[in-house]
Amino acid sequence: MTEKNIFDTVIVGSGPAGLTAAIYNLRSDLKTLVISGEQPGGQLTITTIVENYPGFPRGIGGMKLMMDTQEQVRNLGGEIRIGKVEKIQRQNPSKSPLSKGDFEIFMENGDKLISKAIIVTTGAQAKWLGLPKEQELIGHGISGCATCDGMFFRDKVVAVVGGGDVAATDAEFLTKFASKLYLIHRRDELRAQVPQQKKILNNPKIEFLWNSEVKEINPPKSPFDKGDLDNNKLHSILIKNNKTGEEKVLELDGLFVAIGHTPATKFVEGLVEMKESGQIITGKNGEYGTMTSIPGIFAAGDCVDDVYRQAIVAAGDGARAGLDAERWIGNQK
Repeated sequence: MTEKNIFDTVIVGSGPAGLTAAIYNLRSDLKTLVISGEQPGGQLTITTIVENYPGFPRGIGGMKLMMDTQEQVRNLGGEIRIGKVEKIQRQNPSKSPLSKGDFEIFMENGDKLISKAIIVTTGAQAKWLGLPKEQELIGHGISGCATCDGMFFRDKVVAVVGGGDVAATDAEFLTKFASKLYLIHRRDELRAQVPQQKKILNNPKIEFLWNSEVKEINPPKSPFDKGDLDNNKLHSILIKNNKTGEEKVLELDGLFVAIGHTPATKFVEGLVEMKESGQIITGKNGEYGTMTSIPGIFAAGDCVDDVYRQAIVAAGDGARAGLDAERWIGNQK
């Protein structure tokens, strides 16, 4: 083990939470590494315009915001490595005189790192429908975040796919902007909690399409296609009733997929305490609000938060985790 692979803190994840944690740790003179994953900058890099992050009166591109924040980390002396963590385990300090840390981090490329503290900020990915054209049209009519993108659809026709709490909350929020909203659900009743259902069931802007599934995005020979449709953005979807087999095309300006999120936390399964949904549990240690069930391992952002899922909230969580890790390391001395 060489000194270049020994750190005070290793931050797993490079979205707003991870990069903010890195900024705080670096300003505290901690040797800090950010492991970026395969998508440096996280989910925000696929957000076209961010208009709800303070300090940007005209908004800022998600990619630019993350690239600028990465540059800020590097300017403070931080290192960012592309790669994925395979597993983390407690370290046996007797193995090497250079092993100053408490944890061993095994990378998928075979590298091994040592760190006194770890901050997990790997986020959560929206579950998608898995249909052709879906990924290409994210940011061009298709979204997984109503609160991020809803205002771009003022006086437009949109649809929400899903029937749980997230779908119901998104539908209620989007009716503040959209002129009409279809809620597409594969069952004949919502799974959302009753109070949330009541907020949307009698909303005149919402039309419920029960027992229905999206089968195609921008279907060919759409009845709305007069030969001038731009297939680089969403214009329609084909839905099918799974009871009757009936198919129809809906003309849409926006499609919001609200069928859940998958936290990127598999690599810490069995190591830290987690919810059944995969989010990491923090805060049981009153002194360190972002500490997990394992002292020295902290977590922040969407891999913990299953409610807000906002960049500014993740950044705030990252600041808390950075401060907690700094204090924890100091107290070990």
